[in-house]
Amino acid sequence: MLKNMDMDMKVKFLHGFAHKIRLQILECIKNEEKTVSQIVDAIEGNQSNISQHLACLKGCGIIAGRQEGKYVYYGLRNNQVRDLLTMFDVVLEDVESDVATCENHIT
Repeated sequence: MLKNMDMDMKVKFLHGFAHKIRLQILECIKNEEKTVSQIVDAIEGNQSNISQHLACLKGCGIIAGRQEGKYVYYGLRNNQVRDLLTMFDVVLEDVESDVATCENHIT
C-alpha cells in the first residue's frame, strides 16, 4: 500500500498529464523535439499559455528542454514517458465506451 506522501506525489505527477493542452503538447513532441514556436503552430495555441504548460510539464519531470543557439528544444524526458503515453492510448481504446458514458467523474 502506498504511503500518503507517495500517493500525493503520484497525484502530482499524474496532474501533469491531466490537461488537454498538456496532452496535445506531449503528443506533438512524442516522436521529436520541437521549439515553442513549432509547438504553438502545431497545436494552434497561444504562446504564453503553451509556455506555462511547458513549465508545468518540465517541473513535473515529464519533458526536458535543450538549448541550441537561441532556441530551446522540448522533448519527452525519456522513453518511459513515451511508453506511458502509448499505454494511455491502449487502455483508453479498451475502456473508451465506459469513459464516454461515465457520469461519476469527480474533479
